[in-house]
Amino acid sequence: MTNVIHLQDVSWKRQQKHILSDINWHVEKGEHWAVLGLNGSGKTSLLNIVTGYSWPTTGHVRVLDKPFGKIDIRELRKSIGWVSSSLEARLNESERAEDIVVSGKYASIGLAYEQPAEADFDKAFQIIEQMRCSHLIGRTYRTCSQGEKQKLLIARGLMASPDLLLLDESTSGLDFISREELLSAIQQLIKQDNAPTIIFVTHHIEEVLPEFSHTLMLKDGTVFEKGPSSDVLTTDNLSRFFDMPVNIEWHHQRPWLSIR
Repeated sequence: MTNVIHLQDVSWKRQQKHILSDINWHVEKGEHWAVLGLNGSGKTSLLNIVTGYSWPTTGHVRVLDKPFGKIDIRELRKSIGWVSSSLEARLNESERAEDIVVSGKYASIGLAYEQPAEADFDKAFQIIEQMRCSHLIGRTYRTCSQGEKQKLLIARGLMASPDLLLLDESTSGLDFISREELLSAIQQLIKQDNAPTIIFVTHHIEEVLPEFSHTLMLKDGTVFEKGPSSDVLTTDNLSRFFDMPVNIEWHHQRPWLSIR
């Protein structure tokens, strides 16, 4: 499987209003993408299209080499991990950290109706260690910090060994230190053998890690720019993107934004 995401001429309308227009986006295996856009630019709507929770008004979608309209979307979703703020709001905060992670195997909220095996918990412990939060084992979700909760949600998303992992503004609400710790854990995840293709959605330029080889910029529901991150994230492009003069400086292979 080399074709991870293929959107061709995709548009999506809601209440007669175009939310996404003429999206063409191709992601190959081995690539990891950042998706940049301001609030309301269509980032989460794009993820809804990729996961089949929204159906395009026009265009063609192929995910993990599976063409939409010819496959069982529910089966496809078993190969996709998705971490978002909407998921966190649905979780039972009295659950133990490891139970939260194991539930990802079943794509369920909690384990009330599931019977996980010992091997499931062994795998969960390994993933939790991989995410650098082994100290959370045995603790309830509500006692974890926001950064720790985000790490557990990513671990939960990895539990089913997905081919594609969608991280939708995973650093939202984190302080600087917690954000950098989470980004470091994501870096280590990408370096693992057989790591899933990661799509990292953000509106903060400085969160584009060196491991995100490509960047897609969304503006007003359309593709503003896409391609290798170093080619896309330029002072000229971003000044046009934000409709104001800005400057980009690269430090340790990460772009940092300032207003001119």
